[in-house]
This record gives sequence, C-alpha cells and structure tokens, in this order.
Amino acid sequence: MQAHTCPDRRPAGRRLRRSFYCAFQGLLEALRHQPNLRIHLGCVAAVTALGLWLGLSWSQWAILVLTFVVVLGAELVNSSLEYVTDLACPEYHPLAGHAKDMSAGAVLVAAVGAVIVGLLVLGPPLLSLVRGQ
Repeated sequence: MQAHTCPDRRPAGRRLRRSFYCAFQGLLEALRHQPNLRIHLGCVAAVTALGLWLGLSWSQWAILVLTFVVVLGAELVNSSLEYVTDLACPEYHPLAGHAKDMSAGAVLVAAVGAVIVGLLVLGPPLLSLVRGQ
C-alpha cells in the first residue's frame, strides 16, 4: 500500500472510484483474515432469514439493519486498530494491549446490544408463533 504524500490531482470521479475500490479491498481483506467478522456476518444471515420468515415490518427491518451496521462497523474499526497497533508497536507494550482490549470491548458492547435488540424485535413475533396466535 502506498502512502499519499502529495495532493491527488485526478478528476473527482476517478478519486471517488479509487476511494470505493480501496474500501472494497479493505472489506475483502477483513473477510479473508478476520474470523470474528465472518461470525458476525453469519449472525446477520441467520437473523435476516428469521426476519424474512417472520415477515417483519419496515421499521423492524430498519432497526435490525442499523444494528447490523453498528456491529460490523465496530468489528472493522477494531480490526483496523489491531493492525495499526501491531505496526506501531511490534513488541509487547501494556498501552498497546490496553488499546486493543478496549477496541475489542467496544465490539463486545455492540454485539451484546445487538442481541438485546434482536430479542426485542424478534421476540414478540416468535412468542406469538409459539403461542399459536
């Protein structure tokens, strides 16, 4: 990867395409090398299938999609911070460890919140099915 040391003088459309290209490359990198991201995506797929089966409303879908994005975004930021920390501090340093732990903690908070949101959104329609209503 190249460091950008001079202003980008390409036309705006080409810069925008390049930005999207780099973003997609980052997503592919994360998918290839971050098993926790793949676990989160598996949960997204399972909840999506369940939501389709339950026939959720548009507002329920909006809540779930926002929750998906928060968790996946937190995981991507966590992975980025881990890479940068490893690059900046290849030897063990307690502050680097704390930074990585806090970043992982942010993902945990997002994931626990997602489970709570999932229970609140999916729980009532599932209970109605179980009760036969």
